[in-house]
Amino acid sequence: MLRSAFLATIGLFATAGSLPAQTPPSQSPPAASAPEVETPNSPEPMEDAQTGDHWTYELRDEITGEVKSTITNTVTDVSGSEISTRIGVQGNPNSGYQTFDRSWNLTSTGAWRYAPNDGTGVRPPLAVGKNWSFKSTDVNSTAGVSLKRSGTSKVVAQESVITRAGTFDTFKIETSFSVQNANDPTKKVQAVQETWYAPAIDHWVKRSFVSRSDGRVRDKNTIELVEYGRR
Repeated sequence: MLRSAFLATIGLFATAGSLPAQTPPSQSPPAASAPEVETPNSPEPMEDAQTGDHWTYELRDEITGEVKSTITNTVTDVSGSEISTRIGVQGNPNSGYQTFDRSWNLTSTGAWRYAPNDGTGVRPPLAVGKNWSFKSTDVNSTAGVSLKRSGTSKVVAQESVITRAGTFDTFKIETSFSVQNANDPTKKVQAVQETWYAPAIDHWVKRSFVSRSDGRVRDKNTIELVEYGRR
């Protein structure tokens, strides 16, 4: 049950700001008027979530090297405090749903509820060296399971990341957290997540995730953005 709770909370979303490309000033006098050249792979601005925004990721199992699935997250509703999304997996006709706060912290997914949230979102304004801590209670009332979560996040770098979706200026955020059974603290899982968050598209372009129990690696995977867009 702990493992399924972890898999449920591997969020596929985030917010980030990219530095706009700048065109160098023209020489004077110019030899000839050159046509404006568009910066290749520059991200389409999506700073504020809107209904219809979508991000598609490939999920890779880093233990086997196998691409496990292609996942698309689509915004279905936006309010002043929440962002609701639909999750679709290529080849699977069924959909899942997740709800986030406006900083992309997960608050609910399926039967799971996170109070106040799962803590794996962002805390703007971001800057290298900024850090924060979080605690939550994860409850699956259907299964009668309650978990305690605690962790810390730190912005460790600003990096340019290239994926199939383009080139993005990102903040790299390292998050470490643990989840334990509220009724049996000996049942505990620890995880480290790295997030490359691009403010320009209000999402992450890459995430890596490693979980351990009893000191042994149980899961190790990466998601990487392959396509995104606005309705």
